[in-house]
Amino acid sequence: MAISAARNGKVGGQSASWLAPRCIACALYPGAPLCSGCEHDFFPSDAVRCRRCALRLISPVAEQCGACLTEPPQFDSTATLADYAPPVSGMVAALKFSARLDLADAFARLLTARETQRPDMVIAVPLSFERERERGFNQSLEIGRVYARLTGAPLAERALLKVRHTAPQQSLARDARRSNVRNAYSVTGEIRDRIVAIVDDVMTTGSTLDEIARVLKRAGAAQVINRVVARTP
Repeated sequence: MAISAARNGKVGGQSASWLAPRCIACALYPGAPLCSGCEHDFFPSDAVRCRRCALRLISPVAEQCGACLTEPPQFDSTATLADYAPPVSGMVAALKFSARLDLADAFARLLTARETQRPDMVIAVPLSFERERERGFNQSLEIGRVYARLTGAPLAERALLKVRHTAPQQSLARDARRSNVRNAYSVTGEIRDRIVAIVDDVMTTGSTLDEIARVLKRAGAAQVINRVVARTP
């Protein structure tokens, strides 16, 4: 009888809302997987960032950071949801290493809600065959599937391939990261004159996204715009 009452939303005359999934961030309020309060607190939409690489800026007057002005990257713009710091870093880890695919849906929904430029096509940062076999899925592709559906832009799942297994970027110094991903990607789809949105979970130095933008531009892409969940400060 208790189970039947719970299914009907009441247990002992009280609301059964406490049976609903709890927010992964605060664990206090119902959320699937985030409550509205934590979305507001940890994914602020009013952060001032470099238009090109999404680093935080002190002044809202400047559109780009000094590094992007001095040495512009190959990609044209970057939008991110948050800094890569707790609890967002924990959410990314839960998606990547614990297969919390509901977080991919939430991240894609937030990215779409802030979209200012509809892409012509969506490409998720690909994993090497070895890495994807080890993990069982590509977290960026899971985000990209939902983002593509919500924006109405086609997902080009095989337009970009990772053709060389590389060391994990987080284990390398900045200069080594560039050489690590050099010539690691190959374009296999038609992207000429397209605005291509690249979806990824975390942007650190931007070396991977810069290399991807380089090969896409060389293949004729009109613009390459990054859509990432978190940006390392």
